Amino acid sequence: MSARVATLCRDRQAPARVALLGTGTVGSAAWARLARWQGTPLGERLRLVHAANSRFALADPDGIAGLSGDVLLQNPPQQAALEAVDVALAGVGTRIVIDATASGQVAERHAHWLACGIHVVTACKLGQGTSLAHWKAIQAAKRAGDTEYGDSATVGAGLPLLHVIRRLQAGGDRIHSIAGVLSGSLAWLFNAYDGLRPFSGFVRQARAAGYTEPDPREDLSGEDVRRKLLILARASGYLLESEAVQVEPLLPPELFALPRDAVDAALPVLDAPLRERYATAYKNCEKLRFVGRLQNGGLATVGLEALPADHPLVGGGGADNRVAIWSDRYAEQPLVVQGPGAGAEVTAAALLDDALAIQAARARD
Repeated sequence: MSARVATLCRDRQAPARVALLGTGTVGSAAWARLARWQGTPLGERLRLVHAANSRFALADPDGIAGLSGDVLLQNPPQQAALEAVDVALAGVGTRIVIDATASGQVAERHAHWLACGIHVVTACKLGQGTSLAHWKAIQAAKRAGDTEYGDSATVGAGLPLLHVIRRLQAGGDRIHSIAGVLSGSLAWLFNAYDGLRPFSGFVRQARAAGYTEPDPREDLSGEDVRRKLLILARASGYLLESEAVQVEPLLPPELFALPRDAVDAALPVLDAPLRERYATAYKNCEKLRFVGRLQNGGLATVGLEALPADHPLVGGGGADNRVAIWSDRYAEQPLVVQGPGAGAEVTAAALLDDALAIQAARARD
């Protein structure tokens, strides 16, 4: 074996060097998981060498997984910058960025890293769930850099939705339709809402429990579901523009225009319309669910639907996501995937699952 080949093999067998971006609930859970793995076989496969939040960054080529994410705030060593990731991951071997942010600025950097030979694993939907041009740029960058884009955590907090869709297609199946309860917060709201108490009270309760964003308009607008549906549609071969998804938000137009600190007082405007829709559904023995739907031909819609009690999307509980997939293989009775659609631990686990899969694949090459 030549010295060059031996060096290449050694580089591939070495732990993947990882940069973690975002130290909020999901990023902190991922960091803690890496710390627990130290001294185990899994810990030998991923080495955290860079971590950053929106203000500060920490880097050490020997690894920082054993430290708490709080160290960034306790003793910030340097100003954070996205360019610092390139420096921390310079060199050879398997290099992975884990994006645990919700930052559009970070998502804009995904294609750059991929083209430079750095793999990207992300929970952020702004990479593949916005414009089609952005999605295409990521696909082109993957090819140019011979890299992988781990996106399991972008839809369903790591439920194997994208994995299932891609495996079906790899086996020659064609996806015809997808319908899903894709928002954990909206799943909780319509599992809990009883048509008797004000809907606005359930929104406040969901926000207090951490199911919604601090500004619940981000959930009630349907934009989060639009992005998730676009990711699923594009993975299924339907290259839709973002504007092709017709969204019926739960919010009336006047709520969109309010400043954030005025939203809470205005939430009762939702109560009467939702009570009326609940009453109509109840009379017809139906359940309200907020659904993202891709139909034959690429027609895509997002909005509140009244579904029969035996519909595949009626079931589960709490913040569970529930997604039905119709294909050549599952033409009459859909394949249904259900499970937790939100949560720091499951999302962090999905991020690291993708990172481990990339490391394993590169070690075998």
